[in-house]
Amino acid sequence: MGASRRYVAGGAGCGPAVRATDGWMTDWLISEAPVPYERAVAEMEARAAAIASGTADEAVWLLEHPPLYTAGTSARVEDLRWPDRFPVHQTRRGGQYTYHGPGQRIVYVMLDLNRRGRDVRAFVSALEAWVIGALDRFNVAGVVHRDRVGVWVPRPEKAPLPDDTPREDKIAAIGIRLRRWVSFHGIAINVEPDLSHFEGIVPCGIEGHGVTSLVDLGLPVTMADLDVALRATFADHFPALAPGSGDAAPTPETRAPPIRPHPRP
Repeated sequence: MGASRRYVAGGAGCGPAVRATDGWMTDWLISEAPVPYERAVAEMEARAAAIASGTADEAVWLLEHPPLYTAGTSARVEDLRWPDRFPVHQTRRGGQYTYHGPGQRIVYVMLDLNRRGRDVRAFVSALEAWVIGALDRFNVAGVVHRDRVGVWVPRPEKAPLPDDTPREDKIAAIGIRLRRWVSFHGIAINVEPDLSHFEGIVPCGIEGHGVTSLVDLGLPVTMADLDVALRATFADHFPALAPGSGDAAPTPETRAPPIRPHPRP
């Protein structure tokens, strides 16, 4: 988008976009207070619609939610073990049951695949690689599996599963939706959530393996530390685009605006 185009929120939306001076930008937003789930969905949908219509820049929104469970399009009723523990929200993103709550960094990605390539598999792989790259900043070796969505951490110190499969714990969940080839929903990375809250569901429908967090792994990582790592590695996997084209700009790091506050809900 050109330098004169901007997006101004009107009730719903992720806040006003950074005004570009020399190219097409991705707006980075952060909410300090927990954001109610319904409001977050409404804001994502409004921003995605504006991106699709060409009146908004792409956006990455960093936030937390109050404790809740979400059910994706593949969720199975039997995987909701404690239905009365926290509110349960039906959502049309891909995936199954997921927990969100304080201490978990939610990364909602509203990116334009019309310009980045209409390849859903490649897009999910890029999200996974982005998370792995950010975790690597803390010397955490994240891995992915074709039969298990999300990012996992090997736990060789734990006993293997009954079939001798090495134990791995999930540290990040991924679930997206596309509308007019603009993405919304995104990633949940465990920094320091209450891991007992995951006991109310079968996370992502996967039995046997557990969940972990950066602090559970013994790392004194804060939410701000993770935000810096995510920002630093984003362009490695989602380079800035030159205005008016689908080609990556040669120096995306010079175009990236800093993370800035999102208005409180």
